[in-house]
Amino acid sequence: MPNAQLIAVLFMVLSMISYQISASFAKQLFLVLDPLSVTILRLCFASLIVCFMFRSWQILKRLSFLKWHDLLCYSAALCLMNVLFYMSLGKLPQGIAVGLEFIGPLGLALLSIQRRSDYIWVLLAMTGIALMVPWGQTSGSDFSIIGAACALGAGLCWAFYIYFGQKVVHQNIGMHALTIAITLSALSLLPIGLYRDAPALLETQYWGKALAIAVLATAIPYALDLKALKVLSKLSYGTLSSLSPALAALTGLLLLGEKIGTLQWIALFCVMIASVGVTLRSQQKVNPSS
Repeated sequence: MPNAQLIAVLFMVLSMISYQISASFAKQLFLVLDPLSVTILRLCFASLIVCFMFRSWQILKRLSFLKWHDLLCYSAALCLMNVLFYMSLGKLPQGIAVGLEFIGPLGLALLSIQRRSDYIWVLLAMTGIALMVPWGQTSGSDFSIIGAACALGAGLCWAFYIYFGQKVVHQNIGMHALTIAITLSALSLLPIGLYRDAPALLETQYWGKALAIAVLATAIPYALDLKALKVLSKLSYGTLSSLSPALAALTGLLLLGEKIGTLQWIALFCVMIASVGVTLRSQQKVNPSS
C-alpha cells in the first residue's frame, strides 16, 4: 500500500507540472481571446480527447444506472472552477490568483482533520502559500477585486471538485466519469460562447494552442487527479496540492530565469515539509503496523 501512496503522489506532481506548463499558452491566448472563450475551446477539445482516449462510448448503455447527483455536482464544480480561475488569471498576477484559489482545497483539508497533530501540516502549507503570494501588489493597479473574488470562487469550486470527485471514483465507471464531466461542462458553456462571440470560437488559427491547453491543462491533470483520489484522503490531496505554486516558482527559475526571493524560498520549504509530512501521515493511517 505504501507503493500505491507513492504512485498517487507522483500522479499529482505530474498533474501539477502539466497544468503549470499550460498556463503560459493560456496567457498568450488571453491577448486575443477572452478567458471564457479560452475555457470553452479548452473544454471542447478536452472532451473529444478523453472520449477517444478512454473509449467512453462504452458507457452509453449504463447512463441510466449512474448516480447523477454526484456526477452533475462534480461536472458543475469542474466547469465553474475552470471559468472562474481563467477569469481571475486574466485580471490578476498569476501568483495572487493561484494563492487565493488555494484557499479552497486547503480549507477542505483543514475541515478533514481528525487528529490535532495533522494541523501542523496544513498550517505549514498555508504559511507557505501566504509567503509565496506577492501581497505587496494588492495595492497596485494590477490588482482587481473582481479577479480576487473569481479566484476565491474557483477555490471554493476546487473544494467541491475534490469532495465530489472522491464520490464519483467509487461509482466504478473509471475514467468515463471524466469524459461525462468535461463533456457536460463544454456543452453547457458552448451556447453561451457562441452567443457572445461565435467568430472567436470558430477562428481556426487559435485551435492549435487551445488543443495544447486541452491536453496539458484538462485531459492529463484531471485523469491523473481521479487516479490519485482513489488513494489519497481529502486532507492529503488538499495539502499536497499546495506543491503547485512551488512547482510554478521552480519552473520559472529553471526555464524563465525568474529569481526567487528569500521569503519565496522559505515558502517553498514550508510547502515541501507540509507535503512530505501529510504523505507520511497518510501512509501511517493506511498501514498502522507500527
